[in-house]
Amino acid sequence: MGGLGAHRTLVLPDTRGTGASAASADPAAYRVDRLVADVEALRRRLGLDRVDLLGHSAGGSLALLYAAAHPDRLASLTLVTPSFAAVGLPSDTGAEEVIAARAAEPWYPEAVAAYRRMKAARSFAEAAPHRLAFEPLMYGRWDAAARAHAAADPAQRSLTVSEHFYAGYEPDVEDLRRRLAAVSCPVLLVAGELDLWPTAAAAADAAALFPAATVTVQPGAGHYPWLDDPGAFTAAVEGFLASGRATTATPSL
Repeated sequence: MGGLGAHRTLVLPDTRGTGASAASADPAAYRVDRLVADVEALRRRLGLDRVDLLGHSAGGSLALLYAAAHPDRLASLTLVTPSFAAVGLPSDTGAEEVIAARAAEPWYPEAVAAYRRMKAARSFAEAAPHRLAFEPLMYGRWDAAARAHAAADPAQRSLTVSEHFYAGYEPDVEDLRRRLAAVSCPVLLVAGELDLWPTAAAAADAAALFPAATVTVQPGAGHYPWLDDPGAFTAAVEGFLASGRATTATPSL
């Protein structure tokens, strides 16, 4: 996480069916709302009254649902380039403009073609063959570090979990937004200037879910801001957490 672990105790759970966590006989167990109880069970197991919760990408959806269900267990909520699908908000507002701004990149034609194919895909399995060509659009710089990070992705990704993460999930959007509007802990949204999911515009719109939220747009960053500029990312997140409201653990999903 860009050096954040030098400042915070990071607790990094593998959700069901990923990493060292066992697969489930029932794929419906992978659905995002059903993972909320696992996060709460982890908090209790660690013996922590409250946590600083950080969610990235699809983990941002899980973090949002946890915040709605257990607001009293949060010291703070940090959403790093999160998905807003769980609360019924778009993540790609203005994405075409962000893509067009990168037209001078040598990888642009192939990456955009792959992006179009992925958007048209009917499943994660159908989109998977195009992901590597698409990946440059997910990073601020398509350098050696970004290539290595992207190359490691397939081994860390479970298509079964991805396919069932939102399958059958029908949120009560009005209830969720009402609950999030009552979240009293500090909230930070970190967006990448060049990210597509979410765009900086989508993150700014989503900030209205909370009574008071700070939005930080990291210049030149994509979907993994701690990789594009570790110093800027760590300074933003640690500065937020160190503002007098931090606790001892940051479960990062």
